[in-house]
Amino acid sequence: MESHAADISLYQQALVVLGAAGVVIPLFHRLRVSPVLGFMLVGIVVKNAILVVEFTNQLRERGMDARDAILRAAPMRLRPILMTTLATVGGMLPIAIGLEAGSEQYAPLARALLGGVAISAVVSIFLVPTVYYLIHRNEDGPEATHLSPSQEEQA
Repeated sequence: MESHAADISLYQQALVVLGAAGVVIPLFHRLRVSPVLGFMLVGIVVKNAILVVEFTNQLRERGMDARDAILRAAPMRLRPILMTTLATVGGMLPIAIGLEAGSEQYAPLARALLGGVAISAVVSIFLVPTVYYLIHRNEDGPEATHLSPSQEEQA
């Protein structure tokens, strides 16, 4: 099976746009310089997509077809995606709410990060596996197999 670097690049480009939308949407009421720094979350978005895509590719290299590989990879990568998302939300929520004195300055940045991280989690959990399947569903050759649950545990 050929290298899947081009696939990962395709997913990265699409997710950068979606992550940027998650940063910009909460900013309709006010645009400052600090929310623009929220584009740092692009790294989180790309990491989430790479987790799903790379593990799916590893399963396909072991002989699984695209559908079975996605159905196995997505739930296994759900935990790291949720852990990253919840850690970021937990760290940014007090700043976004503006509980402390002086936090008003950073509240727009925190809101932008929260919006982007929330959208990226949804995209990574639902959209990335769907797009992966739509792109790769016709690539499975005769060597690809549908594995039973007992065979999946051994893979």
